[in-house]
Amino acid sequence: MSEPVQSLSRRVRPAGRTRPAFTLIEILIVVVILGIIASIVIPQFSNAAHVARENTLKDDLRYLRTQLVVFKAQHRDVAPGYPAGNPHTTPTWNDLQAQMTQYSNDRCATSVTGSQAFPLGPYLQRVPPNPLTSISKFFMVPNGQPMPTSYQGADYGWIYKAETQEIVANSADKDMNGVPYIKY
Repeated sequence: MSEPVQSLSRRVRPAGRTRPAFTLIEILIVVVILGIIASIVIPQFSNAAHVARENTLKDDLRYLRTQLVVFKAQHRDVAPGYPAGNPHTTPTWNDLQAQMTQYSNDRCATSVTGSQAFPLGPYLQRVPPNPLTSISKFFMVPNGQPMPTSYQGADYGWIYKAETQEIVANSADKDMNGVPYIKY
């Protein structure tokens, strides 16, 4: 008896033994299911960065507002930003930055080093950048002027009114609920 000749491309299996395999339909079903899952999950990941920036913005605003209140409480009820602590002058960005990031006395004079003459602060290690624009600089609202309700240009990350200690993000964008960031 001679054995049957096998071609190189096919192997003959003994009768009754089949190798389990996926059918084309089963593979297509799995691919469709994976596509559906991907279409649900991928937008959530792309939204995660936006949500993270929004949360960082809210945290930064909360922190800045707290530090502004602490400064005012320790400086004879004068908000930061006023030159020489005089609330009858126009607040400036340079004075705000110095008063919040350096040591000061109760009359709002500043020093880069702490001492008995400058025992207060600093209130911030650095002025945080607006997470939406990456800009730290403040647009300073003059005394007697209303708080802006619209975007103040690309040079500013924050809008601050020393007279009322209001601070908002300077952004023309809106959050996921359609609320302008300038209203935060």
